[in-house]
Amino acid sequence: MRSSLTRRDLLAAGSGLAAAAALPALSGCSSLASADSDPDTLVVHTQLGTTAPGSPTYLAAVDLFQEENPGVKVKNLVNSDDLAQVYETSRLARKEADVVMVNLYDKTLAWTDVDATVDVGPYLDAWGLRERVLPAALADWTDDEGRVRAFPYFATNWPVAYNRALLDRAGVDSIPTTGDQLIAAARKLRAKGLAPVTVGGNDWTGQKLMAQIIQTFLSQDEARHVYSTGDFGGRGARRGIEYFTHLRDAGVFADKAQGLTSDSMNTQFNTEEAAIQSAMSSALAKVPDEVAHHTEVGGWPLADGAAHEGPTVIRAYTLIGFWISPNGVRKIEQVEKFLRFMYRPEIVARFVTESGRDMALRTDAVSTGFPLVGAAQRLGPEVSQVLLPDVYVPPAAAQSLITATSTSFTRGTTAAQVRAALESAYRSA
Repeated sequence: MRSSLTRRDLLAAGSGLAAAAALPALSGCSSLASADSDPDTLVVHTQLGTTAPGSPTYLAAVDLFQEENPGVKVKNLVNSDDLAQVYETSRLARKEADVVMVNLYDKTLAWTDVDATVDVGPYLDAWGLRERVLPAALADWTDDEGRVRAFPYFATNWPVAYNRALLDRAGVDSIPTTGDQLIAAARKLRAKGLAPVTVGGNDWTGQKLMAQIIQTFLSQDEARHVYSTGDFGGRGARRGIEYFTHLRDAGVFADKAQGLTSDSMNTQFNTEEAAIQSAMSSALAKVPDEVAHHTEVGGWPLADGAAHEGPTVIRAYTLIGFWISPNGVRKIEQVEKFLRFMYRPEIVARFVTESGRDMALRTDAVSTGFPLVGAAQRLGPEVSQVLLPDVYVPPAAAQSLITATSTSFTRGTTAAQVRAALESAYRSA
């Protein structure tokens, strides 16, 4: 039996009404006054609208939607990383937005189960939009009960970017495809005063890269088990952790990686202080043209005995979806107009061509204006795909795993200590 969203649920998830005073304001609107009772005003809570990749395209699309639908007004409430917490707070007060644009991760994994949002599967069918969604995306957004949590929209391609000019300067002849080659390249880069692999070891970027490396010796089914249960004691997981610590202690990662964030990682790569980064497509789209010109994309180098045929990349379809709230159900006619519009092929294509976004929907558009994004989209059998762990990690363990990640990037932490930190993140949850 499904529970309703209660104060206890959200306090347990780290939010609640008591946190409201500490939250940033929402685009001229109080966090507890998000909903608009006007039936012709559609309130959209979104991460797009400021500097997030795709924001100009989204705002232009909203303007066009309102021109084509003069009886409907769209009010955007904009938050970034704290969107989930702000939404939960407003939901407790029954003043949540009608539509929410956010990824499937951490707190949002539980929303449909606790009635914070609704199963959109029936709407996908009733509005004839299911066939617009890539099958893999639909699978990722469908929970164990068969409920579709949100209308899939943005996807991500997460390869490894290699600054060919910096590698050449250091005397590295080719893109490393094995761990030994990566270690040798790191030594040459350091000899030239360059950081090898930059990574946000203190946030989600480091957590994703470590998860990717741990999966070196895991099949996708094995990886699902590991990240669903927190059991890192199997042979493949232990070998993956050992491979990670071997690379770390060999100097592959930038100095003090355990204190870096996604922003500092991107800055190091974009200013050519570092030669390599594992970067999602939205970050690749922001690489300056002069750097992108001599950058190649590929996969993460493998160790002997790996479970994969080629260097690994992460591909996922859960970056942003359109969630419908209980308040949105009361305005379902306006929600239908909006989502039909956003799913139109020409609107989807604009996000690809104007913003370099990867989409969870069928489209023939290509990111010609974003060379690294386009190159990542063209990666074929030379790379192997591993799982993005987000949809398998229990929500209550997500932040603890990031803390464990920082510990793991600290040089000298043993493989056994890394495993203990990872498993402790699950136990504490």
